[in-house]
Amino acid sequence: MQLPKHNTPRWIVFLADLCISIFALIVAYLVRFDSTNIPFEEEIEIFKTGLPFFLIARGLSYYFFKTYQGILRHTSTEDIKRVMLAVTSGTLFMVVGSFVKYFWVDGYFLFPTSIFVVEYFASLFFLLVFRFTIKLVYLEGLKRDKELTPTVIYGAGIYGVITKHTLEKEASFDGKVVCFIDDNKKKLGKSLEGLKIFHTSSLQQIIKSKKVKKLIVAIKNPDKTKQRAVVEICLANDVEILNVPSPAQWIDGEFSSRQIKPIIIEDLLGRESIKLDPERLSEEFDNKTILVTGAAGSIGSEIVRQLVEYNPTKVIILDQAETAIYNLGVELKEKKALQLTETVIGDIRNLDRLERVFEAFKPHVVFHAAAYKHVPLMEENPSEAILTNVLGSKNLVDLSLKYGVEKFVLISTDKAVNPTNVMGCSKRIAEIYAQSANQAEQTKFITTRFGNVLGSNGSVIPLFKKQIEKGGPVTVTDRNITRFFMTIPEACQLVLEAASMGKGGEIFVFDMGESVKIYDLAKKMIKLSGLELGKDIEIKITGLRPGEKLYEELLTNEENTIPTHHPQILIAKVRKYDFQEISSTICQLTELFETQNNEMIVQHMKSIVPEFKSNNSVFEKLDK
Repeated sequence: MQLPKHNTPRWIVFLADLCISIFALIVAYLVRFDSTNIPFEEEIEIFKTGLPFFLIARGLSYYFFKTYQGILRHTSTEDIKRVMLAVTSGTLFMVVGSFVKYFWVDGYFLFPTSIFVVEYFASLFFLLVFRFTIKLVYLEGLKRDKELTPTVIYGAGIYGVITKHTLEKEASFDGKVVCFIDDNKKKLGKSLEGLKIFHTSSLQQIIKSKKVKKLIVAIKNPDKTKQRAVVEICLANDVEILNVPSPAQWIDGEFSSRQIKPIIIEDLLGRESIKLDPERLSEEFDNKTILVTGAAGSIGSEIVRQLVEYNPTKVIILDQAETAIYNLGVELKEKKALQLTETVIGDIRNLDRLERVFEAFKPHVVFHAAAYKHVPLMEENPSEAILTNVLGSKNLVDLSLKYGVEKFVLISTDKAVNPTNVMGCSKRIAEIYAQSANQAEQTKFITTRFGNVLGSNGSVIPLFKKQIEKGGPVTVTDRNITRFFMTIPEACQLVLEAASMGKGGEIFVFDMGESVKIYDLAKKMIKLSGLELGKDIEIKITGLRPGEKLYEELLTNEENTIPTHHPQILIAKVRKYDFQEISSTICQLTELFETQNNEMIVQHMKSIVPEFKSNNSVFEKLDK
């Protein structure tokens, strides 16, 4: 069907609305007199007298509320509201005029009262039906003009229904929903919106029998394990996977098909939502002054975002990255949380600057997230690694002791376990110093240790995304390399929870789930981007970088774990260290910075951390 390319002129819509109103008036008479017993001779004069006033009232109300301005084929809730206001105001105008005529003109009403009531509802009904009929005809015409893609909705609940309604009313969607699938076996075989509900275990057969090319995830909180299984089947069968955003992201509370986006790798790697104890956290951070170092970074900034929710007196956000910390301030201002923060530009290696901060604000709690973290860069610059990761951490630990900080939380990494690189060893030395300082029994020093976080600065996923956007190749260091992953929010949630339960001296280890093969991760990201490996884009194996491991660990062989009240947080049992001895050893290490002799620096690091064995690095010779 050939659809008109131009909008209907406004005057035609205006006249059509008047004609519909006249038709509604006639219907009102037919209803009032049961269509067969109309006393024409008596009523015709009343009808003739009242019709001009009726047309003027309706015409003025339609003109005033601009009911003719909306594009009929795109009728919206705003257009419906205008029609309702126009009809209501027109009827009220006629009722008032009818009373004026009766009491002050000739003693006759314009129309019988029942006519006003029936005509009001009839006009509303017919005007809206007129608009929706035009819209439906137009949308169906559009859909008939293009080939529709068989589509499955994953989720036979309220979000699935809303998604189906949205897709059906919007011409921009080029798919046709053929069925629902759901994890709930009780829904198996039932129908929803006229479509059959299948169990997710039948997806493979549904894809083949119905030639499905799209699947839309429409579940508020999907089970991550089951969602991954569904996605794996779709990827294996070249089915495009889309995702309905959470209601919080809907624009003005309304959902549009334009908000449906391709599913992203972060949706597949994230685990089930972490359950925290908000009362414990509120009690821990309420009315506290909290210092966050590295506050402009991925982890530091998320810790700040979460801390401001627990009514602290002040959160001191400290970082040397001017632009990044400015952007964080803008974000906090938009959330009306800026008044709870104080921004400090500073470097943790500058002891004088840090002392002024501690002296001015006297923080109760310190979250230390500032660090150099890129393995290859630190392998090339060991002196900078010890200056920031070791000396910077020592500065903060010493000042925390001096100024009576209640709790000090060190954000560490899985690379500190059996380190094979300078970066991991520098973080392990920072862990050791914080642990040894806990013997003073004044400040509680707590360490949290976890693996890679999704989307953090410099992580593999943003790198892969950029490489895919450029057309490749996607670079993987080794086919067998694996990594643990956790989302930034859940990592920071666990940091806060660990901080609240820490008694001092613990290393809290987070359950990172199963490790992920990076080569498989790259293949999935390529498929999710709609590309075909080997045809559209390549994966290039580049070889392990200096200091890089094939797999990461969260515990050394000597460390065992103790469970906590939170199933995703464990405490590593570790050896004790003498504070004075470690302090002296670290001072010797940091003094080597002046020499800029990388081999001497790394050799001394190995003496502090005997398990540090370099891998694929120029420093391997120091282990022989």
